[in-house]
Amino acid sequence: MLSQKMEAALNDQMNWEIFSAHIYLSMSSYFAQEGLGGFSKWMYAQYQEEMFHAMKFFDYINEAGGHAKLGTIDAPPHSWGSALEAFEESLAHEKGVTARINDLADLAVEEKNHAVGIFLQWFIAEQVEEEDSVGDIVGKLKLVGDGGGLFMLDRDLGQRVFTAPTAA
Repeated sequence: MLSQKMEAALNDQMNWEIFSAHIYLSMSSYFAQEGLGGFSKWMYAQYQEEMFHAMKFFDYINEAGGHAKLGTIDAPPHSWGSALEAFEESLAHEKGVTARINDLADLAVEEKNHAVGIFLQWFIAEQVEEEDSVGDIVGKLKLVGDGGGLFMLDRDLGQRVFTAPTAA
């Protein structure tokens, strides 16, 4: 059973995950317009991953006796000054998501809601991977700058395909 406070917090995170997906879909469009199809494909896979996260929250809230409530999603930015700027924004955003997930875990501990705590463990581990993945790309973008290395990195990022995790 979810307290009203926990249900509201989980709903807020579900909607934040949808907003995150919108940011990455917008970045995908930006990169497509910049002629960076690999970057666009990487961001589209990230969009799919964020929607998967949102649906995990949606399903959990309903299964735990709550009511998943969709809210208004703000429009994301539409352009960035460079690939590096977009990925730096992505990294900052992921760090913010990590803080939000940690706050939810703290609330679960405070309320002694062990079921929610167990549910959130997957997201805690996922955020380590998210920050590492985006941070790695930021580092590579800083190394290659705007030169020919950007083309090679674009090709490499274009290899990413979203695969939904299997149930543990």
